[in-house]
Amino acid sequence: MSMSDPISDLLTRIRNAQMVGKESVTLPSSKIKKGICSVLQKEGYIRSYELVEENGHPQIKVNLKYHQGKPVIEYIKRVSKPGLRQYKPCSELPKVDAGFGVAIVSTSKGLLTDAEAREAGLGGEVICVVK
Repeated sequence: MSMSDPISDLLTRIRNAQMVGKESVTLPSSKIKKGICSVLQKEGYIRSYELVEENGHPQIKVNLKYHQGKPVIEYIKRVSKPGLRQYKPCSELPKVDAGFGVAIVSTSKGLLTDAEAREAGLGGEVICVVK
């Protein structure tokens, strides 16, 4: 069976794994998922991610991050969905939690945070918000 929204699946797996205190979560690999994991690592929301091979299929292993026993990611939500895409110009990109959170935006220069996209003067599809 094909999956209708693999990005929501990534976010849900991370959210569920952190709720039960898992150290890592493994999921099917794709370019956009690697890009999202890269942004999450760069912003300090996950420890790391690595590409692994399971049963001949490429997988991403995301190593989750905790601070004093609590997940670093308090909130992670999909914004642009397959049925309703959310495109915003740079002037309308969301500021998450007054700048303490991050919106991941798909731009013509790749996946960027809302602050990086605003600085570069780029708009794009708002993939998700994290805080």
